[in-house]
Amino acid sequence: MAIPTRDLQEEFFATVRKSQETVIDAIRTWVETVQSVTPKLPPVNIPYASKLPKPEEIVASAYDFAGQLLAGQRKFAEEVLKATAPLLPGDAGKSATQRPAAAK
Repeated sequence: MAIPTRDLQEEFFATVRKSQETVIDAIRTWVETVQSVTPKLPPVNIPYASKLPKPEEIVASAYDFAGQLLAGQRKFAEEVLKATAPLLPGDAGKSATQRPAAAK
């Protein structure tokens, strides 16, 4: 029996989430270890540091950009499918206006 695509996707995402949780746990353990063996250092004044973006802003900006890029690529792929639909055999090759209405 074939596993539906949706089930495979959910299984893949669950595995990715579990892996990410494991990495985050390892990083927290590493940070705690480093903090426990590192002496407290006085704050360092770096010129123009206040002008630099915060790490959270950099991550948000990068993911916003990636989201916009992915949305554009999806639109492009959908337009390519629409443009090439007449070359496809059967109902897939007909435009929506050419397909017969579904039986009621």
